[in-house]
Amino acid sequence: MLSDAQWSELEPLVEACRPKAKTPPQDLQRTLSAILWRHRNGAKWRAIPEELGPWWRAAQIFIRWSRAGVWERLLSLVQERG
Repeated sequence: MLSDAQWSELEPLVEACRPKAKTPPQDLQRTLSAILWRHRNGAKWRAIPEELGPWWRAAQIFIRWSRAGVWERLLSLVQERG
């Protein structure tokens, strides 16, 4: 799960890359934590713990952002910052 300190550094980069949508920023931290949890554990989407929010939301955001190139832009920004 993303700590508040990690999120405070990552949030401006995410906001610069993500498509503007209905997902409020407070839910976005939890959703990104769910996506990271899933990829760290190699689990199926439905295995995401309930405290990280609905599994379907994490899957939906991940897929939408993949198609929109958000992950590549975010990686470039993170690499630029070092």
